Amino acid sequence: MQAIRTAMAAMHQRSEAIPPVSPAVESLVRQVIAQVADKWTMLVLEALEEHGTLRFTEVGRIVGGISQKMLTKTLREMERDGLVVRTVHPVIPPHVDYTLTELGRELSAAFCGVWTWAETYYAEVSAARKAFREREEA
Repeated sequence: MQAIRTAMAAMHQRSEAIPPVSPAVESLVRQVIAQVADKWTMLVLEALEEHGTLRFTEVGRIVGGISQKMLTKTLREMERDGLVVRTVHPVIPPHVDYTLTELGRELSAAFCGVWTWAETYYAEVSAARKAFREREEA
């Protein structure tokens, strides 16, 4: 965590020391990183950011390759953390929508840099991985 905080200070070109982070905040940072680093959360976040309010099946279709069980788990965790709002419409058959909250939109914006980085450096990372594999196989 200290390395991240040092990088943040350098990024903002602040010369004053950054005050210590409370253990509760540090714990939340670790939990959020673990959640968005899973296989599905960022993809669900991106789908809702790009398409707005979506039904459960639409989220699954846009994300692709996710089981209903995993999509349910991912959306429930996002709802628990205040990233999405789940709205049940009292019709037959039941109709459930998911929408990003302000927290979800802010998290999406915060991780937008990761997507931009991946798009920018995709070829370089792919070449490095290929070179690594070739060295390992030799």
